[in-house]
Amino acid sequence: MFDLAKRNGALRANPNTVNGATADIGITTRGSDWYFTVCAIMTLSAFVFIGLGFRKHRRDRIFHYITAAVVFVAAIAYFTMGSNLGFTPIAVEMQRSDHKVSGLYREIFYVRYIDWFITTPLLLMDLLLTAGMPWPTILWVILVDWIMIVTGLVGALVQSSYKWGFYVFGCAALAYILYQLVWEARRHSIPIGLDVKRVFFQCGTLTAVLWLLYPIAWGVCEGGNVISPDSEAVFYGILDLLAKPVFGALLIWGHRNIDPARLGLAIKDYEDDPTVSTRRNAEKETAAAVASAEAGARNGHHTNGTGESTAATTV
Repeated sequence: MFDLAKRNGALRANPNTVNGATADIGITTRGSDWYFTVCAIMTLSAFVFIGLGFRKHRRDRIFHYITAAVVFVAAIAYFTMGSNLGFTPIAVEMQRSDHKVSGLYREIFYVRYIDWFITTPLLLMDLLLTAGMPWPTILWVILVDWIMIVTGLVGALVQSSYKWGFYVFGCAALAYILYQLVWEARRHSIPIGLDVKRVFFQCGTLTAVLWLLYPIAWGVCEGGNVISPDSEAVFYGILDLLAKPVFGALLIWGHRNIDPARLGLAIKDYEDDPTVSTRRNAEKETAAAVASAEAGARNGHHTNGTGESTAATTV
């Protein structure tokens, strides 16, 4: 039986010391293995979503592209965390006696927030575009989302109790986002059709419930130093798996028979332009005519050559 602990050398290659500070509260090989496992699931999901997209016309792949981008970015972030990179040691505000979290410096993965800064707006776009929300509202909600992510990152990097002030700002931003999903966007999806209402309700409810758990995870991990970094990896990893690949599967399945044009996404494709089609057909006809003429000329030359040769033989 393979010894995974010996095969995974990430912590030996990338120790817990960064910029002269050492995180004595950090992940173990088990945490690294889990991060790599999530990375593999995210990567596989991305290729599946892209593959399913090729079954659609190019103009109808918007949700496949957005959802695949979410898990691709997450895969890179989880590879980084599994490699014990993308973190900085931060002095804990609350020192604990539990040996799993006892120490002065905790490993804070800032790469997790880079992931969220990119992927959470994409997830919101998936939902808000499904509901047919207007672009000004979508852009505004994305801005509020960025406020939520940035305040979470700043709070995680602050060593004093002032981190909880940023936590409150982030929670307020989350509350507004949930209001948009649960009330405004849900109401907006209803007139579009029962199928649109159903997929938005399923994916929106999943997102709302899961996103409510992220502040709890932050509070017991980066904020309060209550659980170990390995447990943090499992907590965030399960949330991200449900919020990204599972969410993506539900969304793409729900959109299988929905024309994006019904959602205000009537995207034009170059190949659908009648002018382009006419020009291409004309080019094909011209090429075929030229090829036919060249073939006829070659055949005529061959016939003449044969006839001259026969005549010479007769003489």
